[in-house]
Amino acid sequence: MTTAARAAPPVFLPLYAAFAAAYLLSYLFRTVNAVISPELTRELDLAPGSLGLLTSAYFVAFAAMQIPVGMLLDRFGPRRVEPVLLAVAASGALLFALADGLAGLTFARALIGAGVSACLMAPLKGIAHWYPAERQASLAGWVMVAGGLGALAATTPLEIALRFASWRTIFAALAAATAAVALWIWWRVPDVPGPAAAPTFGTQWQGVKRVFGHPRFWWIAPLAGFGMGAFMAVQGLWAVPWMMEVGGLSRASAANHLLVMGVAMLAAYLFLGLFATGLDRRGIRARHLFAGGFALNAAALALIVANVPGGIVWWPLYGLGAAANILAFPVLNEGFPRELTARANTAANLVMFTGSFATQWGIGLAVDAFGTLLGVGTAAGLSYAFTLVLVLDLVTLAWFALHWKRFAIHPHEPALAH
Repeated sequence: MTTAARAAPPVFLPLYAAFAAAYLLSYLFRTVNAVISPELTRELDLAPGSLGLLTSAYFVAFAAMQIPVGMLLDRFGPRRVEPVLLAVAASGALLFALADGLAGLTFARALIGAGVSACLMAPLKGIAHWYPAERQASLAGWVMVAGGLGALAATTPLEIALRFASWRTIFAALAAATAAVALWIWWRVPDVPGPAAAPTFGTQWQGVKRVFGHPRFWWIAPLAGFGMGAFMAVQGLWAVPWMMEVGGLSRASAANHLLVMGVAMLAAYLFLGLFATGLDRRGIRARHLFAGGFALNAAALALIVANVPGGIVWWPLYGLGAAANILAFPVLNEGFPRELTARANTAANLVMFTGSFATQWGIGLAVDAFGTLLGVGTAAGLSYAFTLVLVLDLVTLAWFALHWKRFAIHPHEPALAH
């Protein structure tokens, strides 16, 4: 990066608008199946395991794309990579609207997941390149605000839209919106200067291996991967079945609970956007907020699993804590040089979405298995499955706490990977 580039970063707001539109759509695609799951189950006669596999196809495709996306972003920059991938997502959304069977819907959802795989990593790459380190947590928080709005759109607004239009019509409209945003990013986002000498694939792959071989990565990855992965699996599919089967709510009431949870997450992202830089200057680092957020997330899940009255409070707290997931990236980047930021970020994102795929499908398989082995209904099966998720949440949180002293970097210390 040149001195001039460091001295005069681009104005954030125009870049933010373009990136935010893409990330809003990405989050909407991620969570939309939670609300349309009754229609999918009824039309396709899906068992819980099949529904989990269909919905989690997004996550497995998203995860599979993370390493290639990191290499492409470090080589070509956000402007050249994200619009191409968004065109793939638009194609997937259109195919989802037209598909008439489980196989077609699963393939289309996988295309959507692959196509939106750079919607967070692209702005994070730009932020790491254009802006100083002390601003990055706040700017990343603003990007996540857009994701929070996408999560809100996939709750009560979507449930209301389904009263007037079919889920197929809604997906066709999303396909058109995604194509429009791809053109917007191509037009509005500046290029990130590439390396002076084009790196070979072998050189780039060595950077990937360096990230995965670094102990700092494996300090953060379990909590980021399973903590956020499990939350995405629950928010994106299993929250509504839980609320309806275990909590006895109607779908409209369950969608309202998701809306309140989304509002809580949005408030958390706004808090990070407004105050993370100031908190950093006062000694409250991104790693402190990251650990505290997932501790709150696990505590709220424990109250949900115990079926303690007050779900309208516990579900928002569950989302509020999970909002700390965005801080995994600045915490991770403290240990890696700038030229590896996209590969480090996508490696962490790979672990998150692999965890989400495994959890989303795994909860469905667990519900089926408990029903077969113990002869229990869906409600009891969900209770057992969520208990397993809680236990693994606590294990990963304990791992992060156990290695805290070894990996906590202070602002003026050299990064571990340099």
